[in-house]
Amino acid sequence: MHFPFRSILVTSPFDGLRNHVEKVRECSWAFQQAIECYISDKCEEFDVLREVVNKLESDADSIKRRIRGHIPKGTRMPVTEYQLFSYLKEQDRVLDAAQDSLNWLSYRATHIPEAMEKEVFLLVDAVIEPIEELSRMISEAKEYFETYSEKQRRIVKDIIHNIKQQEHEADAREGQLKVKIFSIEKDPVSIFHLVSLAERIGSVADHAENAGDMMRAMIAKRRWTLFRES
Repeated sequence: MHFPFRSILVTSPFDGLRNHVEKVRECSWAFQQAIECYISDKCEEFDVLREVVNKLESDADSIKRRIRGHIPKGTRMPVTEYQLFSYLKEQDRVLDAAQDSLNWLSYRATHIPEAMEKEVFLLVDAVIEPIEELSRMISEAKEYFETYSEKQRRIVKDIIHNIKQQEHEADAREGQLKVKIFSIEKDPVSIFHLVSLAERIGSVADHAENAGDMMRAMIAKRRWTLFRES
């Protein structure tokens, strides 16, 4: 007999994941504003926006600790604690990568040439798109684990596919930016700083894709368990 997830727990761990991913989303907006500010000669709020991201990262860490510490022993869940915590760790790395990108920018006042601005903006936009999908994925996955609906499973799988496609697009944008850096910059230190920045920004989407892959594994394992029990 299959027990609906909502009957097992008064508060689902997926509620905590949803709270956590909302902090990740908020971070992505501040991250985008901070990059735009850094590039603009008129903006003086880069450090303020970087601190906003740091604060959101701290808030997300608090949520992460609450999720890890508030699952009673013996609680029946449709996924293992290992799966849940591994997923949470990868979702958290999305935010960490955004924070790392801004910290890297703050270490050196590197001018970003106007001819390079478009590629930077396109890369930032590309890594933010999968974060929006992560938020939707958590909501739909929670519904799946409460109902085990085949229709709901397909919805989650489609979102995961979208995240993977968006990560491929971000990879392409990262490559285009690197080509532009090497074609424009002459100073070796600036080249190193900007290429490393491109890789750090690109890793935001990498971790979002990894989180999607982990969600796919959780759903596949649960589906196999239901099949064996039927």
